Amino acid sequence: MSEKSSCLIIAGEKSGEDHAMTFFPELKRLTPDCEYYGVGGSRLQELGVDLRYHLKDFSGIGISEVLSKIPFYYKALDEIVTEVKKRKTKTAILIDFQGFNLKLSKKLKKLGVNVLYYVAPQAWVWKPWRAKVLQKNVHTLFTILPFEKKWFLDRGVSKVKAVIHPLILEHADNLNNIPERSSQQIGKRKLKLLILPGSRNVEVENLLPIFEKAMSLLEEDTEVEFGLVKTESVRPKHYANLMRYSKVWSSAQLADAMYWADLCVAASGTVTLATGLFQVPTVVCYKVSFFTEAVLSLLLPYDGPISLTNIIHDKMLFPELVQYKVDRYNIVKHLKEWINNPQSYDTIVSGLKTTKTKLTGDNFSVPEYMANVINAKS
Repeated sequence: MSEKSSCLIIAGEKSGEDHAMTFFPELKRLTPDCEYYGVGGSRLQELGVDLRYHLKDFSGIGISEVLSKIPFYYKALDEIVTEVKKRKTKTAILIDFQGFNLKLSKKLKKLGVNVLYYVAPQAWVWKPWRAKVLQKNVHTLFTILPFEKKWFLDRGVSKVKAVIHPLILEHADNLNNIPERSSQQIGKRKLKLLILPGSRNVEVENLLPIFEKAMSLLEEDTEVEFGLVKTESVRPKHYANLMRYSKVWSSAQLADAMYWADLCVAASGTVTLATGLFQVPTVVCYKVSFFTEAVLSLLLPYDGPISLTNIIHDKMLFPELVQYKVDRYNIVKHLKEWINNPQSYDTIVSGLKTTKTKLTGDNFSVPEYMANVINAKS
């Protein structure tokens, strides 16, 4: 019987676990003698990953929340490194979650661990110097946005693999059967508005009450029904008014929610690329604490769009409301621009149809590539 090997996997946020699910089931099949452990959610746990931490306790948003969790993160770093030493682990798959994973990659490199960093951190937004950290500490960097591979190669990261975006892999069948949307259909029935308030507790706590105020304002003069996507990583208390929604889905039912929707209001994040792929016009909202905003204004050199759909199209298809602009009146104003202007609605739906074609990757198998690294003797 062959000796068991081990592999660390870190998916510290829901989006990270979503990414993992596009390659991990096949990777596990290709590496039957490998034991996986680390950070993730219920789906990874069901596939046999020994969770040292659950992602619901791990993720945070905004500098103020992250700062409050610094002691927790350092304790987790130490415990994970101790586990790596104990298991004599030689390979780690670090998924997004850049603040934690980049620190971890440095420690793993010193232990001789091959780090597979899946989906590059958005260093082009935050800190371009992080490319040097990746070059020094990462075995392979996987990128998912069209321009990222060249960006990192130009800055010295030597081993970069461009992958087809995980959302396309996750929803491959669903994206081939998107219902045709048109303003004429909306005019014949109630408008269907989908609410996507985020996958982190603080996001939902901050944004969902504002979204619900916008819902109340909109229904004063519009025939509309509302749908909501809940996330398992968010505490139930943040979903206090479920009775007002005609439809409620789990995050695993995201495609069903997208099929149902005519329009969407969403927290900024990976899900706003999903709404682009499913061709649902979306008002994108981003709101953090005043402290976080003050720090970002000093540190952040990036002043482009925040929605991934807008980034890959290189134009503002989705309206973006940031900080104090996130209020009921601005949200409803943008929704009504589509509701009251049928041509505007049809134009954006048409523009979104090219979203999928803009997300391409190298011709290789991610799970096979990772399995070869894990199975390597050296």
